[in-house]
Amino acid sequence: MDQPNSGEAAIPVSPIPFLLAQTAAKFPRRPAIDFLGKRTSYAELGQVVGRAAAGFQQLGVTKGSRVALCLPNTPYYIICYYAILQIGGIVVNLSPLYVERELRQFIQDSGAKIAVTLDLAALYGKIAPLAEDGALDRLIVCSMLDILPWPKHLGFALLKRKELARVAWGKRQVSFRDLAATKAPAAPVPCDPVHDVAVFQYTGGTTGFPKAAMLTHANLTANCAQVGSRLENIHEGEERVLVLIPLFHVFSMTVAMNLGVARGMELILLPRFDKAQLRATLHRKKPTMFPGVPTIYATINEAAAESKWDLSSIRYCVSGAAPLPEEIRARFEALSGCSLVEGYGLSEASPVVACNPFGAVRDGSIGLPLAGTIVEIRALDDPTRLAGPGETGELCVRGPQVMQGYWNRPEETANVFTDGALRTGDAGHIDADGYIFITDRIKDLIISGGYNIYPRMVEEALYHHAAVLEAVVIGVPDQRRGQVPKAFVKLRDGHSVTEAELLAFLSDRLSPVERPKRVEFRDALPKTAVGKLSKKELVAEEKLKAGL
Repeated sequence: MDQPNSGEAAIPVSPIPFLLAQTAAKFPRRPAIDFLGKRTSYAELGQVVGRAAAGFQQLGVTKGSRVALCLPNTPYYIICYYAILQIGGIVVNLSPLYVERELRQFIQDSGAKIAVTLDLAALYGKIAPLAEDGALDRLIVCSMLDILPWPKHLGFALLKRKELARVAWGKRQVSFRDLAATKAPAAPVPCDPVHDVAVFQYTGGTTGFPKAAMLTHANLTANCAQVGSRLENIHEGEERVLVLIPLFHVFSMTVAMNLGVARGMELILLPRFDKAQLRATLHRKKPTMFPGVPTIYATINEAAAESKWDLSSIRYCVSGAAPLPEEIRARFEALSGCSLVEGYGLSEASPVVACNPFGAVRDGSIGLPLAGTIVEIRALDDPTRLAGPGETGELCVRGPQVMQGYWNRPEETANVFTDGALRTGDAGHIDADGYIFITDRIKDLIISGGYNIYPRMVEEALYHHAAVLEAVVIGVPDQRRGQVPKAFVKLRDGHSVTEAELLAFLSDRLSPVERPKRVEFRDALPKTAVGKLSKKELVAEEKLKAGL
């Protein structure tokens, strides 16, 4: 069944840096960024982006160069993102939660020779070795103190100096301050938004190493316009968006940052989730838009039962990255008085495909396709055949936001498209009014609190332990995070290891969110007829235990 294009006007596309240039020209004095109380205007942001772009060019970044950003939510992410794209580079989004081994794998796979990070010891210590051994040609190190307002700057310098890294400055490690010190403008670089790749967004699958979805300038600016058209009555140059979801996540990159910049919003950045800080920020900063994941809204619901939270300023709340339980939505709406709508997307679609309209939410649905988007339901047993009306099948997507393909993965690119439509790996149906309902997840990707966890990478880390013979990792239900990883392990004969010992072994091989919450040891693990380890029996067992 097709969801036909509803005949809206063509979706506008452009190079991503045009979003910032146009807004800086229209609203030069408008605050662009508020980071812990330190504000930057759109004029100032445009200027520092220009200087950083020139600095990147002097380091050798040319059209098509990949530059990795390994940063929490700070002004540096926004500055470097737009600067790299201004000169034709490609942003490689990397999570600061990755451990050194994972960062090295992503750097090697992407071909990035330059990376940007922060001088916090916990982050710098994981990526600096890549510059020291030549895996990176340059590491740009950004100063935490330079972006803090007074007196937070002084307080951090006096009380938290131990959290700052001792940077090994030299030819391979350059300060952001020096990078952006050039006075010469960046040389202009032509951009073909339809064909030029802007971002490598690593995405899932449970077979093999995560793949980099190649998102073009047109993919991202089209999705920005599509989401904007669904959010009716945005007051250009007046809104304030609370950016708590990490900007390296494609949902935040598009819905918070790019849309925020395009519409002249003030981006209120929070570098990490802290309940007290979030509550104070909502009270003092009065954001009007708050994109999030279900676990954030659930946390607010729980906290608001004990103390008052001021949510009165919020007009738009969009939940993404994981299914939104109806109970969480209803409780949050009762507390805030605003409408919380669920959207749906995937990295390969920049990411938003569908979203419930404000004021017309349908329980259990991910909503209607965005403007210019066609959602097809294809038969589960034969993806070349369109499913009949009301029939459950695989969601497949066409639209200007659909990626160019996977970096260096021609076979996997071919496999993810059917007759030109992107296969999402999710099963569902469309009702008579065009609302989409997801009934099951085909892929084994684990989504925990909005974060993607790749079971294969967890399994690979487990296999590094000498006692582990076989390992299978699946997602099991969790009331707070939706899913959490659980490992099933078969040990080698004559070897022994406890659950605590194995989890401790993983502590420097996996980020906290990726580590299994439980390890179950078994004498044998289920296998297919050809001897391949099988997950479906384990998934069924866990669902039975959970009463699902």
